[in-house]
Order: sequence, then C-alpha cells, then structure tokens
Amino acid sequence: MNTLLEDPVSVGPRTIRRRSVDPNSMLFVLEWLSGDECHAIDEAGLIAGLGRRLQGIGLPIDRLTLHLMTLHPEFPGRIVAWAPGEPVEIYDHEHGTRSAFASSPLRKLMGSREPMIVGMDEKNWPWQEMDVYAGRRLVQLLVAPLCNVDGPVSAVILGTRRPGGFTLPDICVIERILPALRNTCELRVMRQAELSLFDTYIGPMTVQRILAGRIRQGEVETMEAALLLCGLRDFTELSNRLPGDRALELLTAYFEIVVPVITRRGGKLLKSMGDAILAFFPSSDTEAASSSAFAAAEAIRDDLGHFEFDGAGIEARIALNYGGVSYGNVGSRDRPDLAFIGSDVNLLTQIQSTCAVLGTSVLMSESFRRRIRTGKIRTAGFHQLDGFEEPVELFTTEP
Repeated sequence: MNTLLEDPVSVGPRTIRRRSVDPNSMLFVLEWLSGDECHAIDEAGLIAGLGRRLQGIGLPIDRLTLHLMTLHPEFPGRIVAWAPGEPVEIYDHEHGTRSAFASSPLRKLMGSREPMIVGMDEKNWPWQEMDVYAGRRLVQLLVAPLCNVDGPVSAVILGTRRPGGFTLPDICVIERILPALRNTCELRVMRQAELSLFDTYIGPMTVQRILAGRIRQGEVETMEAALLLCGLRDFTELSNRLPGDRALELLTAYFEIVVPVITRRGGKLLKSMGDAILAFFPSSDTEAASSSAFAAAEAIRDDLGHFEFDGAGIEARIALNYGGVSYGNVGSRDRPDLAFIGSDVNLLTQIQSTCAVLGTSVLMSESFRRRIRTGKIRTAGFHQLDGFEEPVELFTTEP
C-alpha cells in the first residue's frame, strides 16, 4: 500500500503500461461537477455520470464507489456503487449493525484522511471480502478520503482491472478532480443531513415552514383538522420510579408504537413533549380526516394493550377533537419556537386531562363525534373543564 504521492510503478514486480491522459480533458469533468446538471441529479445520477466521464477521458475505471458518511440518526453511512454497463447499487448501513463496512480497511483509511493506492492482493487489506468489490477481478484501488470542513469524512474509491493499475498521469488527473468531487458530495451530504435532522428532531411540518422562509417572529397560520393528543398513563409516576435510562427506554418503545400508527393513517406530528404527542389529520373531507384519527386512536390502544414494560402493561390517554389550530413562531428573537394555540387546542388538552379523571383511554368532543360514523360511541357526560364557562359533553368508545 502506498500514498498517492508515491509512484505505483515501484510497487511489486508488475509492469505498468504507460498511458497519458490529456490534462485539459479533466476540465470537461470539472465543469460538469460544478454545473447545474450535476447539482440537480441524485446520488445515482452523480456516480453514473462521473464514471462515464472519467472513462470518456481515458481513465481505466472498472469500479467506482462513493462512501458517504451522514448525520442520519438511523443510517450513518451509504455506499453508492457504479460499474460500466451495470445499474447503480445503493446500500445503507444502520447504526449498531455488524457489516463488512464497519470492520473494513476503508474505515481505517478514512480515519487517516490520507489518499492511498491499495493492491487487491495485499493481505492486510482484505478488500475482496467487501461485497461491492468481490469477484470483479480488480487489481488495484485508489482510495481518496473526501474531507469536509467539518463533520464525518466520506470517501471515493476507484478500482481498475488494468494490469499494473493506475499510472502517475492517471493519478494526477484524479487528484485534480477530487476537490470538486468533495465539494459536490459535501453539499449533498449536508443537505441530506439538514433535511433528515430537521425532520427527525423538529417534525416535517416545522421543516416545511422553515424551508419556505416562514421564520419571522409572530407569523401565524390557521388550519382546520382532526386533532389527536396522546400521552402515557401515569408517566410522571413511572419516570420518578424508573432510572433515567429505563425511563428513556420506555419512551422510545412507546413512540415506536404510537408514531407509526399515526403516520400510516395520514396523520402529521405537530409536536412532542415528554410523553405527549400532538398530531393532526388534514383532509378536505372532514369525515375522512376524523375517521382516520379515530382509527389511529383505536389502533394505538390495541397495540399498547399487547405491550409490556418491566412486566407491566402500559396504557395511553387519547383525546380527539375537530377544529382550528393556529401555529406560528413565538419565543425570543434568538430562540424561536413553533407553538400551536387556539380554543380547540385548549379543549383537546382538557379532554386529555379528563381521561385520567374518568380512567378512560379515549375521549372525544362533540365536534369530533358527529364527524365519524360508528355505533360504538356513547356519552361520557358533561364536565366542567378549566378555561371553559359551560360544561362540555364528552364521548367515549368504552362501556
């Protein structure tokens, strides 16, 4: 193994056939990497376009892979692989999985941040064990880390079958192209990280507002939808009793059940705080939206009925309402937040609190009840709710 600054001619007894690549031809590749066409295509289009262009200027490329390290909470790495005449392959690696990539020499080379030439037959670097290179009769790999200003280091690997491997003119051309490729990949990785982290930690609705430029303090929008508020029964008591790590495990398991149920039925998460999940179900058909929210509430109750934590069952307290919600930027200038307010949100909160008083899993408002068609609904009586002058009739599905 040797760095790119060394002449690969000196490695082993191989005889390298010299072949020149016109240095001016790399300008064709550089212009493409920095142009609008490259900016607009996805990762598969990027690697396929790059591979074809590198071959077109005379480089002996028989395998080209991008190893993109991300900030995604589930997938820390992605491999995008190309070979002439084959479809592009994409592999995502999950956190915690033991894969060839996790223990591969590539991870060590990326950690060194130094470009290197590696022979496929070098015993200390078992590249043939990695699926993306196995069985391809490659003789040499050129490994180049793509070092960003900050964040994780990605890499590009160029493989060749040509006897003797890459020549110095080949390497010189590749080295000239690497900065432009690094910038292109960095933009993609950071953009993807921005979207995935925003979506994961602040929710898709907030992301849409931010990316649309609606970030001024005091900007408010209003919509009508079916609203669902779900919380764990006796979570405060549980969190006080359990060690911190166990309480987090409980919350994680709870969210893993509840959130997919909501999203599968068309619900959108508005906000989560502690064990509480606020979601809305948008639709031009108010009955369809309410029916979806009702189906989600029933499914949450049923799914949690089959779940135990530390040998004990857990239950949710779910409130349903149909009405308007106003959302907008509040808080200080240097620390804004997206708030959801309105009388219907207040009613939803009070309904959810009343679940605990009545020992009921699901309660709904009259506005919600008349938008769904089911014979399972019965009145739970009139209740004096905080902030409301008149008693409010609530409804439930339980006997």
